[in-house]
Amino acid sequence: MEKFLHIHLLISIIFSILIVVLGYEKSFSFLNSSYIKDARERFMSFDTTNFLDPPRPSYTFSIYNRALFEKSKFKDYDSLLESKLARSQARANHFASILENGNSIGANGTQTRPHESKREVPKTTSVHLVEGEYVATFTIGSEETKSYLLIDTGSDLVWWQCKPCRPNKCYSQNNPIYDSTKSRTYRQLDCIVEASSCHVESGGYQCSVFGNECLYDYKYVDGSMTKGWIAEDVITFYLDLSRVRILFGCGIDQMSGRQFNGEFSGIAGLGRRVLTGGYSLPSQLEADIMAMCLPGTYSMKASTISFHTTPFNKTTSARLVPTSEFPNFYFVNLYKIFIDDKELPSFPSLSRNHDMNGDCIVDTGTIMSRFPRDYYILFRDTFRKEVEGIPMVEAPLGDFDTCYIEDPGVVPTFPVVKMYFAHQSPDNLLLLQQLRVVVHIRGLFCLAFLPWDLNVAMLGNHQLQGIGLTFDTGTNTLSFDLDAC
Repeated sequence: MEKFLHIHLLISIIFSILIVVLGYEKSFSFLNSSYIKDARERFMSFDTTNFLDPPRPSYTFSIYNRALFEKSKFKDYDSLLESKLARSQARANHFASILENGNSIGANGTQTRPHESKREVPKTTSVHLVEGEYVATFTIGSEETKSYLLIDTGSDLVWWQCKPCRPNKCYSQNNPIYDSTKSRTYRQLDCIVEASSCHVESGGYQCSVFGNECLYDYKYVDGSMTKGWIAEDVITFYLDLSRVRILFGCGIDQMSGRQFNGEFSGIAGLGRRVLTGGYSLPSQLEADIMAMCLPGTYSMKASTISFHTTPFNKTTSARLVPTSEFPNFYFVNLYKIFIDDKELPSFPSLSRNHDMNGDCIVDTGTIMSRFPRDYYILFRDTFRKEVEGIPMVEAPLGDFDTCYIEDPGVVPTFPVVKMYFAHQSPDNLLLLQQLRVVVHIRGLFCLAFLPWDLNVAMLGNHQLQGIGLTFDTGTNTLSFDLDAC
């Protein structure tokens, strides 16, 4: 027995060394306590000045975990995770309000509300989702200013801070602020001459007759906001030294609401491509294909997001379902779910489409996936029955109602979640295991799915981490390449 324990200890040590030496990130099948502890310590101690941002070809950007930029504000990883979960909950709540109140949605898929009429701002303020959980690097303007922008599949505007700001209205950011007066390639949009490019029919935009400026006023649900005008400048890709011109929000006032984080220069909207108009990157780049691999929970490496082409396999796919009511969102048809080999009965709330063709929304900015409450209870209860030999705690932990005690000497094995889209076939299967099924928090392993009071499901980034995602609006497919990064 003693010999067996020595062998087990040796295997654990070797495994931990391989993780550190080889930078092993594709660990979603392992819930090794030593790995989790070491990975968290490395993540929290990582020096962000050591970021590797290799040159990228045209239409390709590096992306990172947002948490890497914010970790210094927290005493430990659990505190950081709790902050992320709270932000994600606020985002999910706002998503719910958008989906429930379709009659108050603007053409760009956002809620609108009345605003006091002022000369220098739009008459309508657009209220948008809280920003996402991943950051991309952009090189902008003729001065090639390097900027970190949050990426968000739930919004459609690309904006960054823009000098000259209104007095005391730009927040302090770590990287230099883009200066429009120094960029020789900068051009302000003329909303009279280029009326079709100023989306005044959408909430939050207005054509000013005083300067032909296309003004925007964006407010996020967390209280932060940005104001400015629509302009045009270039993005540079270093590997092939190519440049692409895009329209963006030149943000001159970001201090009239809750302050943004100084690690970021703005937000890049990645909402679904629309064929006419639209400020999202897919729309502006006229890209049917958007491919990304979301870095894993503890990843300190850059991953990529690219347009027009994908580096990922497309063997497993779901059908992307266009919706006229929410044109910027990504919907798929979630057909059936298994937990291990236990098929969940078809539940009425998940099969009703509520005037939408898709019954599951894919959002990279929300962390935990969500099911309609009645379906979640069925999902949770089946999951509990399939868990063997792992003690479950009686009291819930925050929003998590199904948590299990961590045993440092045991590597637990949790049930596999199989999600089929459109129909039951290997070609339509998303297989979720271990770290995509549970989340480790406060010494517990908790079921990483949550309920909400909507009759539509949501697929979040915890389940999608490390998966190569190819959004193809030309063929209306979303493909999954497991463990691609």
